[in-house]
Amino acid sequence: MTRVRVPGRFTLVLHSHLPWLINHGRWPVGEEWLYQSWAHCYQPVFAALRRLAADGFTDQLSLGITPVLAAQLDDPAATSSMYEWLADWQLRAMEAALDDDPDRRISGHREYRAAAEALADFERHWRHGGSPQIRELLSTGVIELLGGPLAHPFQPLLDGRLRRLSLREGLADAQLRWGTRPSGIWAPECAYTPGMETEYDAAGVGHFMVDGPTLRGDTALGRPVGDGDVVAFGRDLTVSYRVWSPKSGYPGHAAYRDFHTYDHRTGFKPFRVTGKNVPGETKKPYDPSLIDAVLDAHVDDFVDCVRKRLIGESERIGRPALVVAAFDTELFGHWWHEGPAWLERLLRRLPEAGIDVGTLATARRDGFVGEPVALNDSSWGSGKDWRVWEGPQVEHLVRLNDKVTETALHSLDKRRDGTPPARDTVADQILRETLMTVQSDWPFMVSKDTAAGYAQDRAYKHAHATREICEAAASGRGHRAERLAAGWRRADNVFGALDARRLEDR
Repeated sequence: MTRVRVPGRFTLVLHSHLPWLINHGRWPVGEEWLYQSWAHCYQPVFAALRRLAADGFTDQLSLGITPVLAAQLDDPAATSSMYEWLADWQLRAMEAALDDDPDRRISGHREYRAAAEALADFERHWRHGGSPQIRELLSTGVIELLGGPLAHPFQPLLDGRLRRLSLREGLADAQLRWGTRPSGIWAPECAYTPGMETEYDAAGVGHFMVDGPTLRGDTALGRPVGDGDVVAFGRDLTVSYRVWSPKSGYPGHAAYRDFHTYDHRTGFKPFRVTGKNVPGETKKPYDPSLIDAVLDAHVDDFVDCVRKRLIGESERIGRPALVVAAFDTELFGHWWHEGPAWLERLLRRLPEAGIDVGTLATARRDGFVGEPVALNDSSWGSGKDWRVWEGPQVEHLVRLNDKVTETALHSLDKRRDGTPPARDTVADQILRETLMTVQSDWPFMVSKDTAAGYAQDRAYKHAHATREICEAAASGRGHRAERLAAGWRRADNVFGALDARRLEDR
């Protein structure tokens, strides 16, 4: 029985992103990260969205997909390697199913079935990359697509010319892949500094995400920023932290599959969380029969939380309120094995509970917008400031980014002084390597000590490529610069449409 309609609207926002990983290591950090996320997150989440669309659901969530992730999902080498990865998953499962250990055999049978399902789904839907899937979902109206800057930079710390170029090129990349130019974006790390809204407006962006504290906790409506029409939507932490916070959330329930504990003999994760402080060697085997009841309880709990929040916020502001919950897409399936099932059940349950569901675009269209606001420097990282990306632990990367950007822009400006407007592959590659250097992922991984060595190696490798090409060009060794640019281009086959001629004049 449907409950009495709840005032206001709920919006779910998912941010899908991985740094460029192809040809940069395999395990424990590298391509394996891409293939795990693809199999355990993107495949089941997209399958859930297809089922919802088939049942007539529309405007279910705002889905952000960064250009650098989209490029990997479309890369022919990645799709081929992904197919091999799925087949290897099934082969490893067959071996586990023959093991002497009974728990390992049970895990092997379960993994074999999961691998077979993933292979069939990949063959049917993903063989030609991610873009056909995204276009299909867009055509059904089940999602709003959010774009973003080209290589996921921490925008407030980026040179203005490079920042504006990265945004324009990111939106153009979306148009090229999916036949649509997003009107909204997920700003990398939800990072903001005053003035960025004018750049968004100039690029055709009408709305973007910030974290709740950026709006001083008042996230009940989108807010135009300054004197313009660009709207900032804030993440409601009361609701979002119900699922996942720095300290707690549903994925930590004892019955769910544990993400961190491996069976190193098979490479699988056959254990359940068991308890918050239980060491890996004493965790209990994963038991799928325990999951349904827990999932339903967590869906009901979240629905109840949203319902109470909508009622309370609507009463507080004296009009129907908006509640926005936002997460990394990779939480659903990659980090939280049961996440995709929870997500689909939630989206089916919300309207049954009388809760209206929509996207950021429909919220703006339907007037869930309040008075203008002035915003301060912010992000969704620790402290809600910039410390993760410019703190003492990453000062060396901040200096590196500044120096590489200065070198690259000087070289690019010099190359086009007095030259005809022809495509310059050397300049294009300088720009690509610079953008790969300043990705926000590298300082984040160092600050959080998650594969910090890998992150630093990546940043310095792209910085070296930038400098190497620039130095050859500056010394008049044009042929060497061309060879270096071509070599680095082959190493990272990404952003082929990037054209340095579109960089603003100094």
